[in-house]
Amino acid sequence: MSVRIETEHSSSQRSWLWLLALFTAAGFVEAGFYGQIVAFTPLHLPRLGVPQASVAEWTGLITALSSAIGLPFLPLWGALADRYARQPLIVRSFIVHLVAAVIMLLAGNVWAFLIGRAVTSFALGNSGLMMTTLSESCPPRRLALAFSIMNGAPPLGVFVGPLLGGAVVDTWGFPALLGIDSLLMLIVIFALIFGYRDHFRGTAREPILGMAVDSVRIIWRSLRLRALFPALFLLFAGWMLAFTYVPLVITELYRGDSPATAVGIVLAAGGLVTLFLSPALGSLADRFGHWRVLIAASILTVLLWPLPALTSDLVSFAAAWAVLNGVASGVFAISFTVLSASAASEVRGRVMSFAYLPVNVGLLVGPAIGSLVTRASLFAIFPVAALITALGVAGLFMAAMSACPA
Repeated sequence: MSVRIETEHSSSQRSWLWLLALFTAAGFVEAGFYGQIVAFTPLHLPRLGVPQASVAEWTGLITALSSAIGLPFLPLWGALADRYARQPLIVRSFIVHLVAAVIMLLAGNVWAFLIGRAVTSFALGNSGLMMTTLSESCPPRRLALAFSIMNGAPPLGVFVGPLLGGAVVDTWGFPALLGIDSLLMLIVIFALIFGYRDHFRGTAREPILGMAVDSVRIIWRSLRLRALFPALFLLFAGWMLAFTYVPLVITELYRGDSPATAVGIVLAAGGLVTLFLSPALGSLADRFGHWRVLIAASILTVLLWPLPALTSDLVSFAAAWAVLNGVASGVFAISFTVLSASAASEVRGRVMSFAYLPVNVGLLVGPAIGSLVTRASLFAIFPVAALITALGVAGLFMAAMSACPA
């Protein structure tokens, strides 16, 4: 009997560790793809006919518009997952990325490129479904660490992707990089289809549209979720505001003939710090409390935001940006643990399908603000990000004091 129990325990451990590895790898590839789009779109826009003087404005507008289009469909993905199954909805998102990459690769003008970029917003909702699937296999005492590892991969991918892609863009151009990304997406699609078996099958039988609307009601009826989501919107709006324009800041500070490579190296430095800081903050959260560490790290982020604006050369800017992003990425990762714990177990899947909504709203609001702020100075984005993040910290305090579901 003891041998059987030990075997079952070992099998269960392999199951959640494999899921963690698979979902982390998928998130890394997805974020690397997105990071390359953000990093190299400003460099690619002049090749699509955008005047150099209009690149900053177009960068913000493309990011904001492409983020907005898919947001109304977000409740639908969670409802479909609860009604049928999660795995097809997870795979769906990477098929969307594949289609978007091909459209942007073939785009001959800025409007066609905008359409391809907008298609990516229909991939929303996959991370929450992956976290819900992982949480059902992961031991509770390892959940914050597992979420920190899985959600540390996207920030790392966002920075490593440009590092690996910079030389490709400088040598062969952005379309060549999009071709490589298309191949990687195809590999991820097959890995997610055949790499694991999701035993979850939906039991809900209400109309899909009613379930989608009810997903929003679930969040609204919870005092804590109603306070937590706006707080996270503000935290990530500041981050996305700065992140969208950092490639332009780097090219302004850089003096050389390989701007894409320079962008990749600076962003990768942030990814290297993230690799260590995100799991470390996750472990601290498991030990000292998720809310306590989340709020403390968020306050630290506010204090760090002005530093990049005070730099005058690329090396010091890269150092300031790397530390800032390492802490911000840790905040990002821990927020999912708090969000998951704030939802009742029977509706956690639908709530977690909204997990990346704050980031996507941040991608809508942040760059829109940035398109105005950058008219004065590119470096003005950093103090503005500090102000927005400080408002988010105040929101976290309010959410922490709100009632939690039973």
